[in-house]
Amino acid sequence: MIAALNDLLWSKILIFVLIPLGLWFTVRSGFVQFRFFGRMFSIFGDAFQHESDKPTSFQALALSIAGRVGAGNIAGVAVAITLGGPGAVFWMWVVGLLGMATSFFECTIAQLYKQLEPDGNFRGGPAFYIRRGLGKRFGGAAGIMAGVYSILLLVAFGISFNILQSYAASASIEGAFGVPPIATGAVLAILTGIVIFGGIGRIASVVEIVVPVMAVSYIALALFIVITRAADLPGVFSLIVTSAFGLNEAIAGGIGGAIMLGVQRGLFSNEAGLGSAPNVAAVAYVPHPANQGMVQALSVFIDTAIICTCTASIILLSGVDFMDEAADGVILTQAALDDHVGAWADDFIAVALLLFVFSSIMYNYFLGETALDFFFNDDKRVFNIFKVVTLGLVLFGSTRDLASAFGFANAGMGLLALFNLFALVLLFPIGLRVMKDFDRQLKQGLDPVFDPKDFADLEIDEKAWAYEDKEQALLEKKRSVEAGL
Repeated sequence: MIAALNDLLWSKILIFVLIPLGLWFTVRSGFVQFRFFGRMFSIFGDAFQHESDKPTSFQALALSIAGRVGAGNIAGVAVAITLGGPGAVFWMWVVGLLGMATSFFECTIAQLYKQLEPDGNFRGGPAFYIRRGLGKRFGGAAGIMAGVYSILLLVAFGISFNILQSYAASASIEGAFGVPPIATGAVLAILTGIVIFGGIGRIASVVEIVVPVMAVSYIALALFIVITRAADLPGVFSLIVTSAFGLNEAIAGGIGGAIMLGVQRGLFSNEAGLGSAPNVAAVAYVPHPANQGMVQALSVFIDTAIICTCTASIILLSGVDFMDEAADGVILTQAALDDHVGAWADDFIAVALLLFVFSSIMYNYFLGETALDFFFNDDKRVFNIFKVVTLGLVLFGSTRDLASAFGFANAGMGLLALFNLFALVLLFPIGLRVMKDFDRQLKQGLDPVFDPKDFADLEIDEKAWAYEDKEQALLEKKRSVEAGL
């Protein structure tokens, strides 16, 4: 039944929804992901300054990358190439570039409708903007839809993906170093416990360090391989493009398999439109919702255009048989890397995957906690119980190859995407309004700052936009300029 649901969602619905909607968001916004591309990188300045006790945009970026960059980048890309051919990589790029616009709007809207919690932190995401943004139109039905979304988020990310991530890491470590899976699971559980019991502040502080280290190391190795095999690059890119359009259907799955696997693995990897990243985007302290929209669009670019391309290059530039369907995703990537740099590749991939999984588990936990917060507003007792459950899932998953859990998680992701995309289509005019407010202030020569009084007709939490001194000064300047003073 789960297999049939996955086939329906991924082969017959989402594949014809994600790309058209991403294209629609792109065109209607004036190609927002390209217009703001240069401004996206200004976020890296936040890595060196923390002016608030709340998570910064850079920390939110690191946390979202922690979730997006994981087993999907190392194993998922390999699976897509094996089953869909090299052309699947092209469709991953398409999903990524269009997904940047989708992510911009879902994360901008999440910031707009975020709420201030009793502990002083922010919460938000699709469940919150479904309830607040669609409440006037759909009444109680919006609350029910938001609740169902939260349950799916909890089961798919808070439970299923933590089991799967733990198994992927423990299996890789066992293959590389001979360490028993239960030992890897125990270490992961201990490290995870140290972090998540410190709350969102400690999670953000840890991923701010771990994510750049793991991402830069992986990219550096891939760049070394690309540079040393530069003469073969034109042939690889030609293979990707011809396979994408069925011009080389002798390779793996032909155009149908390439599109389906590319879209599916692209969404699995970058999560654009899925609604998971907005839960993280909402926690950041920013002067304007569009700021965080740009940050999350950059996260999609880093995941798809950079990290996934690194894995694809490692595989396609090697001499391994990527059409061997018997090859496990991680094993294929390890074999390809071994072909390039020698026997130590297994050790590198194992350690890289362990770091990816560690950061992803923290991300998955936070999504699960946010789902629970929707029902138990900032209830620390419920959160503590879930923390213990999470550690148990990590330990349990390290010794269990639960293929059925992967199918269930895939189905959950597909349903999450449908709920979120439905809400995004209805809230898109509001997202455009926020974007235009940002554009207008830029044209006035101002540093854009959000004024809740300009959006008083919306059900937003004005307390969440109570600025500190610097942002308050920007807001007063904005009001003076618009008053003609």
